[in-house]
Amino acid sequence: MEKNPAVVGKHPCPECGGDLQWNAAKQSLACPYCGTIVPWSPAQAADLGATIVENDLAAALKNPFVSRDWGGDRREVMCQSCHAISVFVDGKVASRCEFCGSPSIIAHEAERDAITPQSLLPFKISDGQVRDIIRKWYGSRWFAPNRLKTAALTDTLHGVYLPYWTFDSQVQAHWTAEAGYYYYETETYRDGQGRTQTRQVRHTRWEDASGDLAHFFDDELVAGTAGVHPELLTKVEPFPTVSDLKPYSPEFVRGWTVERYQVDLNKASAQNMASMQSQVEALCSAAVPGDTQRNLQVNAQYQGRTFKHILVPVWLVTYTYGSRSYQVLANGYTGAIAGERPWSWVKIFFAGLTALIVLMIFIGVFGGSE
Repeated sequence: MEKNPAVVGKHPCPECGGDLQWNAAKQSLACPYCGTIVPWSPAQAADLGATIVENDLAAALKNPFVSRDWGGDRREVMCQSCHAISVFVDGKVASRCEFCGSPSIIAHEAERDAITPQSLLPFKISDGQVRDIIRKWYGSRWFAPNRLKTAALTDTLHGVYLPYWTFDSQVQAHWTAEAGYYYYETETYRDGQGRTQTRQVRHTRWEDASGDLAHFFDDELVAGTAGVHPELLTKVEPFPTVSDLKPYSPEFVRGWTVERYQVDLNKASAQNMASMQSQVEALCSAAVPGDTQRNLQVNAQYQGRTFKHILVPVWLVTYTYGSRSYQVLANGYTGAIAGERPWSWVKIFFAGLTALIVLMIFIGVFGGSE
């Protein structure tokens, strides 16, 4: 008999009966109520039938319903400010948006064709570790206002699973170009005083060139998030999805916030195609011989395109300073950090003034000794 994943995913605490959750520090299941640690291996998820599979992209674009159960009761809410959609598994609720801090969140009805994740990267960096990382980051912001350290306290820290798409594809490309080879000739000329001089002048000899390229794209990432600022996300990438993905299991996400994707499969596949084409053109350009090139033409054929919908872990701090909202983001698997911060124009003014005074003293001392 097939097991119901909503039942399989339940792990009651042996001491108090509470639902066990994934603990990044212990890399195991832990009770959030009494602290009991229960050994659990992600391999157990595979034993229950959860596997990491590559889905045929062309088939899914024709029929996007390739969903499966989240493995527990879920509730969706949408933020009316930043429009992020958060998914809560097994009873967790929120009074504010964990992406922008707005209290304007409303219930959101799950869409039938929503593709649920089949694999994820579990949190590896604990909240204690990331708080230390963020405090060091705050301390290194020299031109930030002094009040930043109190205005952006890490008690607003949230662990969030973000939606991503991964794409695989084999590409065969044929390229043509004109390869340029530099050569030099000696020319004579007259200088400003009418004297005859010689100089080396560079010329380019152009030759036709062509070649073939075979390349495999493995787990090319496209973010599906609307809640995290994209420039921050780029700075904390990459996420090691090729080697470290685990089969989806509700144990990993219970007690955490999961963002539902807002970049759907159709849009994500188009973004991926544009990215792959750009990379293929760069690879073909690098293969053109000579010193320079022009008129590069690339004919690329993509075959066997597959995709996965995955979740990746981030730690997020959202805070308001003045009238503006800021985010600080940390990779929940590698610890890479990026953030936004206000600037103290008072500090910048006095730093500039100090530099000007030092320059004037330097000129006065060394200029007067001549």
